[in-house]
Amino acid sequence: MTQAPRRKRDSAATKEALLNAASELFTERGFSATTVRDVAARAGANQALLFRYFGSKQELFAAVLTRNSEQVVAELSAEELPRQLLLSLIDSAQPNGEHPLVAMLRSWSDERAAEMLRGELGARYTERLAELTDADDAMLRADLVLAWVFGIGMVRSVLGKSPLAEADPDDIVRYVSRAASAILERTDLSGDR
Repeated sequence: MTQAPRRKRDSAATKEALLNAASELFTERGFSATTVRDVAARAGANQALLFRYFGSKQELFAAVLTRNSEQVVAELSAEELPRQLLLSLIDSAQPNGEHPLVAMLRSWSDERAAEMLRGELGARYTERLAELTDADDAMLRADLVLAWVFGIGMVRSVLGKSPLAEADPDDIVRYVSRAASAILERTDLSGDR
């Protein structure tokens, strides 16, 4: 009897599958109702691998929330960040049909998840946006812009409120960039140079 050839292990592919499965489940169920067993099953991976790669459900949740934001913050200049963040939050074309903000909302009732949302995600963006002003209250100004941008994403993509839900993304970005420029004391964040 010949034995089937062993499948080559691909840790990067397994980690990505776990992140994708976790993203889908956190969006569908929220943090509290999602189990690591369900994530591993959806990813077609062993639950032990989830713990090896991420350590805990909390760390997996943090990885899901920050995997794109870390790259965005690292690759974009501070001037480009408000525009790109806004574009990502108003884009409702998500692979699983729901917006990432829905996962945040579903998970907000769990205190550990809420703390990660406040700390991990918000701090990176706030610090980067604060680079756009020399004002003494730079962090407050950055938080105002961040809150506004998240609110716009919520009203458009989650609530689907008209006329914002049907508005041209370029128009939204243009108007918001003008106002954000005033708050952050920059002359133009719109990219229309």
